[in-house]
Amino acid sequence: MTHSEGDGGVSGPSLMFAATPLNTRNHRLQWLFRALFGLMTLILVVPVGIIFGVLLVRGGPAISFEFLFSYPSDGMTAGGIWPALVGTIWLVAVSLVASVPVGVAAAIYLSEYASDSWLTRGINLAIINLAGVPSIVHALFGVGAFVIFAGFGTSILAASLTLAVMTLPLVIVATRESLQAVPMAFREACWNMGATRWQTIRTVVLPNAISGILTGVILSVSRTAGETAPIMFTGAAFFFPFLPTSVFDQTMAMAMHLFVISTAVPGAPDELKYGTALTLITLVLLMNAGSIWFRSYLRGKKKW
Repeated sequence: MTHSEGDGGVSGPSLMFAATPLNTRNHRLQWLFRALFGLMTLILVVPVGIIFGVLLVRGGPAISFEFLFSYPSDGMTAGGIWPALVGTIWLVAVSLVASVPVGVAAAIYLSEYASDSWLTRGINLAIINLAGVPSIVHALFGVGAFVIFAGFGTSILAASLTLAVMTLPLVIVATRESLQAVPMAFREACWNMGATRWQTIRTVVLPNAISGILTGVILSVSRTAGETAPIMFTGAAFFFPFLPTSVFDQTMAMAMHLFVISTAVPGAPDELKYGTALTLITLVLLMNAGSIWFRSYLRGKKKW
């Protein structure tokens, strides 16, 4: 390395590592966009934290064993939320049983079997349009298709099937994207070994796409547990002082119960309303947390 004679500075090969104006500008742009994206994330996260904090402060005192495991009383101005809590779990479980197999099967057909034709393009357009239909329209469809035409009456089954139709696009889109993310080389390697298309899908494609499929399931759980309009006319009861014993029973639901005590029950204490909202959000977070943990576990087992 050579030294300059005048000021003792470093010159020669070391100048090759000095930042150029282009490097400096790129670093500034990188810092600017990082700050911008960080600010956008903060804007999304802060309101959620504020909402949860308010619910925790105002609804936390209402949370107790009696509140969670007792029935509403005194005209729903006191007591607990046990029937609504159990009913919500019923609705979410039956809805997932109905929507996930159908959604995954539809996504497998569109991604692995169907060719690019006017029919498949029409199906994709219908899926996109179905995702944008307002929930009240799904409620009216559920009344006509499941309550009246299928003869299920106002029941858990009718309400869950309505929710399944509403969340079906989420499952299809998430599953299709995860299937298409599996490298084509995996399929070609199986085909070269003599495996059929279905054997390749069952043993290679689906196991590597399961984490992405669970993303659709997580979104479905969140939307199913928080919807009110689709179940209001198809299976949710204003007050049902019994636990459901089959899918043909009516049931209370957390979202419906919160709507009722907030708008139709005079004299309901604010602590009861905020406690119900806090329980609903916590239930959804726990379901999502379990699904996210399982998805992360499966993602960690990937070989690519």
